[in-house]
Amino acid sequence: MRDLGVGIVGCGVISGIYLKNMPLFKGVRLAACTDIIPERSREKARLHNIEAVPPEAMMQRDDVDIILNITPPKVHYEVSLAALEAGKHVFSEKPLCIESSHAARLLKEADDRGLKVGCAPDTFLGAGGRLAREIIDSGRIGKVVAGTCMMMGHGMEHWHPEPTAFYQYGGGPMFDVGPYYLNALINLLGPVASVQARASTAFQKRHVTAAGPLKGQDVSVETPTTLMGQLHFASGADINIVMSWDVWKHGHPAVELYGTEGSMRVPDPNFFGGYLEVTDRGGEWQRISTADKPFGKPNFRAPAWPATRPDEANYRCLGIAELASSVLHGTPHRASVGLGLHAVEVMQATLNSGQGGGEIAIASQIDRPSSFSDAEALALWAGH
Repeated sequence: MRDLGVGIVGCGVISGIYLKNMPLFKGVRLAACTDIIPERSREKARLHNIEAVPPEAMMQRDDVDIILNITPPKVHYEVSLAALEAGKHVFSEKPLCIESSHAARLLKEADDRGLKVGCAPDTFLGAGGRLAREIIDSGRIGKVVAGTCMMMGHGMEHWHPEPTAFYQYGGGPMFDVGPYYLNALINLLGPVASVQARASTAFQKRHVTAAGPLKGQDVSVETPTTLMGQLHFASGADINIVMSWDVWKHGHPAVELYGTEGSMRVPDPNFFGGYLEVTDRGGEWQRISTADKPFGKPNFRAPAWPATRPDEANYRCLGIAELASSVLHGTPHRASVGLGLHAVEVMQATLNSGQGGGEIAIASQIDRPSSFSDAEALALWAGH
């Protein structure tokens, strides 16, 4: 079967890892890229030996089967909708969009046109997510009844050259980083049934220290930067969640789950691998590396990381390859538009509850993504 051509819309910071990784996966090939700032797309095209095209030309290209939408979240919906209307499959960076009604429209549009839409994060398909799923499904820790989900740091302005959008509506820690944690939890526990939360903002302005056009300037904060809440899952599990950019340092694990037979610490959902820890009925923690599993080997470090921080596993494009395989073989895909819609509704409900109070029921009740074996994962890898 032929590979599917991928056209990249948006050549900002995150595009680099997609462009670097895509040749390592089966079923996809880089075709072209575009950006509203032409210099960006021309530079990416030069580095990766592809063609840079104007935004309006991308949707008309015959060699583009999948649009990779990595524009700012506020325009995810309009770009993805335009791609579907042009007859293209879509893979969107997270979040799918910032309004659940728009997410529902994308799902319907894709179904009506016989097209597929995928959505990041695809990290739950990595070695860490797969191993955690194996342990949950084996019954080793029993029925999960409770847990914690913690993502805390001090924002984006110290490393991102243009952090303004992260502090506007559609940004903030919940919409920017929350999808990683929600996809991980939904993969393990199934859909969220209801949400209740509190929201706050510690700093009204953020001072940009990262190199770039805004260095030395202040950006205004227009969305909550701390959300603390409880996710009640249809399975019965209750997970306390904290998403914050107002914390200088903490010591909480990313995800810790408590079952009737034991407990488990899940690797950081921001990445594809890491260490998983499990304990049986109060015994000692057993630490398990995922480095020897497909998409678990550390292969990445960010320039801003301190020397003491280890490399991480970053295999962005795994979800695109899964989508392409789904198109080529007529099979379902896991990082789906339905999962993206459910995550958007949960995030929107968390913000609404945090600002207005009360418990909010989640209308979209999806099936838990099917398990993803090491063999299935490895079948998508063309690298060495």
